[in-house]
Amino acid sequence: MGEISVERQHLDRLLADSANTYGAPYQRAFSELAETRRGRPVAEILPLLRRAADQALLGFTDLDLREQAQAISLGKPYVLRVTVA
Repeated sequence: MGEISVERQHLDRLLADSANTYGAPYQRAFSELAETRRGRPVAEILPLLRRAADQALLGFTDLDLREQAQAISLGKPYVLRVTVA
């Protein structure tokens, strides 16, 4: 399980919400990768997740991103604890 802290005004960087106008929410990118990259190697998924996190301006650790890539590769759920500041 990963953890991230997001300021309230930047929650749209993490969560896809049709009411928000932020163009690259991480949730959308993660979902797309989970649908299209299941069963693929972690090494292939990891840079795509890192790019999505960078575009969303989110500070995931390398360990968090690796765990997310492993979950996608294995087709398993990933739990992320979000603290809204």
